[in-house]
Amino acid sequence: MTRDDMETADRVCRPIGLSEALDHFAKYSGRTQSQQHIKPLHWHIACRLVLEGGFQPQEITPRPPFVAMTRGRSRILIYDPKVATGGETTVLGGLKTKNVDVVVTKEGIGPVLAVSCKGMTGAFRNLTNRMEETIGECTNLHITYPALVFGYFFVIRANRAVAAASDVLISGEASPERQLSANDIAIQEGGEPVESIIRFHSALRELTGRRGIRSDGSRYEAIALAMVETSGAIPGIMLPMFPPPDSPLRIEQFFKILYLRYEERFVYGAPDLSAVTARAEWSPASEAFSSKVVAELGIEPRLASE
Repeated sequence: MTRDDMETADRVCRPIGLSEALDHFAKYSGRTQSQQHIKPLHWHIACRLVLEGGFQPQEITPRPPFVAMTRGRSRILIYDPKVATGGETTVLGGLKTKNVDVVVTKEGIGPVLAVSCKGMTGAFRNLTNRMEETIGECTNLHITYPALVFGYFFVIRANRAVAAASDVLISGEASPERQLSANDIAIQEGGEPVESIIRFHSALRELTGRRGIRSDGSRYEAIALAMVETSGAIPGIMLPMFPPPDSPLRIEQFFKILYLRYEERFVYGAPDLSAVTARAEWSPASEAFSSKVVAELGIEPRLASE
């Protein structure tokens, strides 16, 4: 593979599991302005919306490496890396246009489901500054598209306050990308998140749970918050106890809520459009499911009955 081919491969959507995407986020040491630390999460979500969500791959940006076709009454999914693309979708907002990380667009309807991904590797005292940006992005898009099902996926590096390691890192012996300051610590020595992250969690709880198109446009339909280990035996795994088990920001609920809100608005709520909006149930005989690459993603596909 040439260097140009490798650079192109780094820019287009590829099948990737959640654990691999979070592992990349935990270990990435380059500049975050490039968004390369979070791009694999975009790809995971795009692939998941096809496999698990039943959305048509050609309707999703970035385009996942799949082709959907009909054989008789069966919906067949084929794994084809050549069709994959990268990039974002520019969505018309009520105040300004906005580039959104992952978007499902239905012809004749417009954007119907979108996910914005954000990640922080440090400087957690600045989390409160994120709130204005978070609220503004949601409000801006819901002004133009009140029916849009909008999700927000936020990941944080769980940098731990281990005294010995912190002394080494702060001393300057580590590379600039990996040096930690007190402001970069997310987990206290007792194992609890720092106060700024707890406050951020509380603020996000108030911004999730939008149910209907006449509801508060500054709320997201669903929000996921995850803290990712950066050290220990398995970097990249999510902290199991934060958010707390009863939190609406748990990732286990995120995609289920997005699919439910979509069904309510674009399928059950608009039966005359169901030929366009109905989510596919893929044939178990689809070629994609015999691919080792797809099988290793850990995504349970939306399958039709035998």
